[in-house]
Amino acid sequence: MRVPYGVNKEYFRHSLFLVFCNRLTTSAVSACALLASKKVLDPVAPVYKYCLISVTNILTTTCQYEALKYVSFPVQTLAKCAKMIPVMVWGTLIMQKKYKGFDYLVAFLVTLGCSVFILFPAGDDVSPYNKGRENTVWGVSLMAGYLGFDGFTSTFQDKLFKGYNMEIHNQIFYTTLCSCVLSFTGLILQGHLLPAIDFVTLHRDCLLDIALLSTVATASQFFISYTIRTFGALTFAAIMTTRQLASIMLSCIWFSHPLSWEQCIGSVIVFGSLYAKTLLNKNRKSQTTPPPPPELPQYQKAESS
Repeated sequence: MRVPYGVNKEYFRHSLFLVFCNRLTTSAVSACALLASKKVLDPVAPVYKYCLISVTNILTTTCQYEALKYVSFPVQTLAKCAKMIPVMVWGTLIMQKKYKGFDYLVAFLVTLGCSVFILFPAGDDVSPYNKGRENTVWGVSLMAGYLGFDGFTSTFQDKLFKGYNMEIHNQIFYTTLCSCVLSFTGLILQGHLLPAIDFVTLHRDCLLDIALLSTVATASQFFISYTIRTFGALTFAAIMTTRQLASIMLSCIWFSHPLSWEQCIGSVIVFGSLYAKTLLNKNRKSQTTPPPPPELPQYQKAESS
């Protein structure tokens, strides 16, 4: 979306075409996985529920790609740090979950720590405010839409997994199949299908980039679905939030970028909050788990037998 192609420095502008390629690849791979494992190919849940996830997922990805036209990548990364908060809101509305005050505190601290880490770099070259495009209302609206739709998607996926006990490949196949139909229809209605095909035909390096993006998106979709099915939507949001911080920290270490003292404080806030939550959850489980019955002495066992 931000790299010029060809001699004339043309930009690829059809973000919905990227969504279509991603979902087409994922749908094909999940169908092959279902057929190879001889699992149920029929829909487990009503089809309209798969379509609902597809619609919000398409809106999520489209908002993410479109936002890159108006905000810089660091600013988009900063916005993704607030992922836990909309997930908790949707979890309360959709699944009637009741979160404790400590859970809201952890979500706030993680968001705050990641924000501090990204907003206070040691070098001016990675500052998100150097681009001069971040205050556009449309860019901020797109990122707000991304967070809202993404929180609904993962929460509703969690609801389907728990409500219908479905396989991961089953949900991925029907969700991405619906996404293929919807994105393909959108491309035709907008008249962007043929221009997008013409662009990738003229610029083969763009076609390779799209193929790489689709491959990575397909692989990540399976990890995402497995995480949501096993651990829930809020844990997935916490992982994705800390991933933003971990990726930037790794980049700083790998390319020898200095870390400011504000970034050190931000990382301590994030990982300290998550570690405290994990420790508290372990203590709660140990308190609720009843102790095992005491063993009888050997002579009592003999008499009872």
